[in-house]
Amino acid sequence: MSEIIVILLRTVVVFIIILTFFRFMGKKELGELSLLDIIVSLMIAELAVIAIEDPEVSMARGLAPIFLLILIQVTLTTISLKNQKFRDLIEGRPVMIIENGKINQTNMRKQRYNIDDVLFQLREKGVSDIRQVDFAILERSGNLSIFRKEDNSSVFTLPLIQDGVIQDDHLKVINRTKEWLLSELAQKGYDHIRDIFYCSYMNGHFFIEERDKRSIKSRM
Repeated sequence: MSEIIVILLRTVVVFIIILTFFRFMGKKELGELSLLDIIVSLMIAELAVIAIEDPEVSMARGLAPIFLLILIQVTLTTISLKNQKFRDLIEGRPVMIIENGKINQTNMRKQRYNIDDVLFQLREKGVSDIRQVDFAILERSGNLSIFRKEDNSSVFTLPLIQDGVIQDDHLKVINRTKEWLLSELAQKGYDHIRDIFYCSYMNGHFFIEERDKRSIKSRM
């Protein structure tokens, strides 16, 4: 009987710790979890079972690796918030699969993504023919975002700057250069790219969101 009580108490403790951890992760849907989130979650789940079911293992010893994984996850997430290159390395980045109505086979090969995968996700979105699609982007989550031709592709826009970093791939999509972007921004009074949190361009107009001053100071 005492052993059952111990297991129940250990279960409550581990549950509270894991619940707190997921609260730190923020509000994400299951499909939006990054590769890092998934790996850490799976490892914590395995370690939690050991910490709960084996009374011979002290709570300190059982929880130590869980706390270490939480620390690693929080540290890497904090770094990724401040550094896009690190974020792309850990989580990957969205990839253009269909561009201007044409399948980008090079990107498909890089992502190990075959034509059956494309057709399957198109069918899930109610698209029966690839010719109906103007743009399709493979998101970090593995979902395919689709922009149909009849939806008017002029509303489709890509970020040219994210978190103070120029998106060279997106400039290529709209047939613009880095020099053009810098010149246009300079005319609008933006001499430092790092001051821009988000910038997009559509129908000859820019949308610019400046970086929070606190974020700028934390990067300096």
